[in-house]
Amino acid sequence: MTPSPATLAQALADLQQRGLDRLDAQLLLLHVLGQPVTQRGWLLAHDTDALQPTQQAELQALAQRRLAGEPLAYITGSKAFYGLALQVSPDVLVPRPDTETLVDWALELLPSKAARVLDLGTGSGAIALALKATQPQMDVWATDMSPKALAVAQTNAQRLQLEVTFNQGPWLAALPAGTPRFDAIVSNPPYIPDQDSHLAALRFEPIQALTSGASGLDDLLQIISAAPAHLQPGGWLLLEHGYDQAPAVRQLLTQSGFDHVQSRCDLAGIERCSGGCLGA
Repeated sequence: MTPSPATLAQALADLQQRGLDRLDAQLLLLHVLGQPVTQRGWLLAHDTDALQPTQQAELQALAQRRLAGEPLAYITGSKAFYGLALQVSPDVLVPRPDTETLVDWALELLPSKAARVLDLGTGSGAIALALKATQPQMDVWATDMSPKALAVAQTNAQRLQLEVTFNQGPWLAALPAGTPRFDAIVSNPPYIPDQDSHLAALRFEPIQALTSGASGLDDLLQIISAAPAHLQPGGWLLLEHGYDQAPAVRQLLTQSGFDHVQSRCDLAGIERCSGGCLGA
């Protein structure tokens, strides 16, 4: 006898029994059903609906990937960031809520609608696109070393109809000669030490976007050293970094001539971003 198709409620219960948390199970089911991630309430209203056999098979395959540790964003191909629905792939880091701290800080410091801002190592375009979406008159630029990552960012910009100037290359060297100076430079660069134990949990994400030398500070030092030549007097450099790197990053900023050096805490109260203002 052919088993009866599972209802949505049964499918969710099965996923949770296999070890998925409730939110992941709901989001995977919505993805298989072609429903937006905002429609979790829809699942409750349709909990007696039956899954088709093909949908059941797809759901089981996706659940297996999630149970193996693959980020949900890579499985569904999307991730919400600062109110934007971004497409993501294994060529870019999954945007994280803590990085919204960097966006908040930049917007707070740049009340001018026509401010010029540069996002270094843009990945999916999360920071650059969040700034542009919030302040449409802002002149936003973004760079990335990876052509594949830059293609993801450009696709997101086109889909969201947000105008950002993209350049491919290493950090500030990606900028064309003669590029005017910026009012702010923001970046979430690689900052994990090469042999850090946390890397095992990040094995699905691009290693080149995660690690930065023995101390994790190599790329941060490169950016801090090069940034003054690309900032207006009074311009700000804002950087995301590791949970224990704030003192070292503040010292590097001070040594490079930045004033008003300070740090901001993430959602967990950890000093996650540090920055400074270029003196006149």
